[in-house]
Amino acid sequence: MQTETTTCPQIDQYFQVGVLSQTKDPATLCWQAMHQDYSEGWVFYDEPLNEPDAGDRIVKHLLLGGRGHYGPLEHASITLTVGYFPHSVIQQARTHRVGTSWDVQSMRYTGKRIAAVAEGIVDVEEAFYLRPVGDYTNRQGKKYTYDERLRAKDLQHCEDSAWRYKEALDAGISEEHARGVLPFDYRQHFVVTFNLRSLMHFLDLRGKADAQIEIHQMCQMMMPHFEQWIPSVHNWYTKNRWGKARLAP
Repeated sequence: MQTETTTCPQIDQYFQVGVLSQTKDPATLCWQAMHQDYSEGWVFYDEPLNEPDAGDRIVKHLLLGGRGHYGPLEHASITLTVGYFPHSVIQQARTHRVGTSWDVQSMRYTGKRIAAVAEGIVDVEEAFYLRPVGDYTNRQGKKYTYDERLRAKDLQHCEDSAWRYKEALDAGISEEHARGVLPFDYRQHFVVTFNLRSLMHFLDLRGKADAQIEIHQMCQMMMPHFEQWIPSVHNWYTKNRWGKARLAP
């Protein structure tokens, strides 16, 4: 199943998040798993609830009141495709290993888009990420201004690096060797699968207010897909956990 991607032009025009696949009727599946915990019989024989009713029940019996019974939420999964985010985002995101699976575009085998920058075929900002001009702060309290002059120097560095990369490839050097001259935040695409529990845990950590702005933006772009997939849990999560750094168990 594929849905429309979400974009975020206010930070970067290239960022995209889309859905490749997702469990159909995820609330019903989670309810069946929860129901088996407390049922004398085999839930295979039970008439399943409709999706909205199942969503209401799993919120009431698993999530409300701090019950923390998250195990049944692990049965439903969603697979997202994330495009054009900087390498630093992928480095952070892939530290989440429990309940997730990742496949990331390899710079050992793909580099034509970088060489195309040197050839004038691809815009430099389609291949490399730079923050917009503005005032910034981080969680350590460092404050600074990233102005047009600094950004222009960084952009030139990206263009120069693309030329050096292409020259290396033309000389017969391998991609895995040539990539050493590239700025850290070249753009990459990746595919990630979360179960419902691991998705909320990921959003808890990477969607909080002091997260790096790029990965925070990615989480914001995941939220509409979360809502479309399982609105009952999304609505509970938005009210109780989103942006509050309350870790889901």
